[in-house]
Amino acid sequence: MNREQGSVSIVVAALVAMILVLGLGAADLAKVLVAASRAQSAADAAALAAAQELALPTGREPSDAAAEYAARNAAVLIECRCEEGTLEATVQVRVPVGYLSTLGGERNVEAQARAIVDPN
Repeated sequence: MNREQGSVSIVVAALVAMILVLGLGAADLAKVLVAASRAQSAADAAALAAAQELALPTGREPSDAAAEYAARNAAVLIECRCEEGTLEATVQVRVPVGYLSTLGGERNVEAQARAIVDPN
């Protein structure tokens, strides 16, 4: 009887460990999904700001407008392809995910967006 009780304890401990790992994995997945959504929102806003600056110039660089709108959305502008004389802006931004317990270490999520101004 004592042997069986010890076996049950091992199985219960293994199940608790497995549930803990799955819970941490689910929390990490949620963090990544939230960061991906924030990154896409930041990229969209940055691309629209750069495209607006191309279409209706106020004297500032389109990449500066993109960087400002990315920062307002807790992102960092990585790249802005927004040449003057065009009405198209493509941006890439990075948003930190934070520490992931199952993968360890800090991670980042990147997103890209393109905005085209219709002159009509």
